[in-house]
Amino acid sequence: MRFRERWVRTFSGQGSGSGSEGDFSGNGLTKEAYVALFIHGCFQIGASMSALFLNLYLWRLTEDLWINGVFNIILYGMTPFAFAIGGWIAKKRDRMVTYRLGIVLIALFFLAVIFSGRRVADYYPWFALFYSIALGLYWTGYLVLMYDVTDERSRSKYLATNMIVFNGAGLIGPVLSGYVIRMFQGLQGYIVTFAIACIMFATASLFSTRIRNIDSARRSFYLKYSLLMMKKEPDWLRGLFSFFFLGLFQGIMLFLPNILLYRAVGREDWVGLLAVLFSLLTMLTGFVISRRRDRSNARGEVLLSSVMVFAAAALLLAEVSAWTVIAFMVVFSLFNPLAINTLTSYYYRLMDFLPLRGHFRIESVVLREFFLNAGRVISIWLLILFAKDPMSPMLPLVLVASAILQFGMVGMVKGNRAVITQSNRKPCDNASAQ
Repeated sequence: MRFRERWVRTFSGQGSGSGSEGDFSGNGLTKEAYVALFIHGCFQIGASMSALFLNLYLWRLTEDLWINGVFNIILYGMTPFAFAIGGWIAKKRDRMVTYRLGIVLIALFFLAVIFSGRRVADYYPWFALFYSIALGLYWTGYLVLMYDVTDERSRSKYLATNMIVFNGAGLIGPVLSGYVIRMFQGLQGYIVTFAIACIMFATASLFSTRIRNIDSARRSFYLKYSLLMMKKEPDWLRGLFSFFFLGLFQGIMLFLPNILLYRAVGREDWVGLLAVLFSLLTMLTGFVISRRRDRSNARGEVLLSSVMVFAAAALLLAEVSAWTVIAFMVVFSLFNPLAINTLTSYYYRLMDFLPLRGHFRIESVVLREFFLNAGRVISIWLLILFAKDPMSPMLPLVLVASAILQFGMVGMVKGNRAVITQSNRKPCDNASAQ
């Protein structure tokens, strides 16, 4: 009942108590944190319906892993530059301007897919470029928003809750889109799926107006000081490299599993149902994380995730079949979110101690994306270079090699209770950043 009342107060515009919107009490979440979770959930329903089958749509049109790989290389190679543009807009205007612009462009992207139909395969580089700009703007706004609506005490809980909401919303999309695709003949079901997704993006954009803008006296974009900041803050630089290692495996996992599952089971609706299973497992991980109080052992949690993902990827060395792919995805869905949650919380903690009292937070998000997507692009390029199609014997070798590289994250993260050791420095609070 208390949970329901909190949500009613949130979306009726009422305050949650005597404090202001930005007040943090204990490790609880603010009103704006719940609004951010809601709009991101709406967005994810649309994204899980459309993005899940986007690579399958391109695969069905071309049956060419090289084209799918190049599409994703362009997508993730250009996204960091879109992040830089989004960061500049966020600094000059507000992060919500960047966020809403990203939602609008994503909706326009899928409308373009709808009207282009089969010609998407002819112009896939331009579609990849357009999609990269839209995603870059959206995630710039949302990642900065995640930092703004949390503090050190509430951040881990927010990230875990966000994982639950993200994957909970993702449960609806794959089932609905898989059902719609099976209802229609040929590729028409994909078009209907993309149309429904556009409606969800519009809903997210509407509710985003409940997040207040931030009036900041500092509108300068400090990205040009990145190298200087890296020299002065070695812990923060290592945090950036941890996302590079994460991207070395994540790039492959962003598009390959759905193609492998489709080749194994031969039906889009089964791919959607399996995606539901994987989302449920990720939600389970998020629930466990949200209930834990002690998250000081960041290195141990990243090591556990890396070991389990590597062991699961090694199963594919025996054979690439339905059961090995599903087993691999089960383990990946349980343990990879632990690494992502831990690294994100750890990196945000490092951002708290950077100079400029929080005014470098947007630049930090932009740089994080450069390192993450550099890893993604390298892994995708290696995949399509050595594995020409999903049946290639080199494919499991590339996956296992990428999984081994995940251990690089462990070396980039400090050990138990040693996140920041400078006792004479205080973390910037979010109020000062605003």
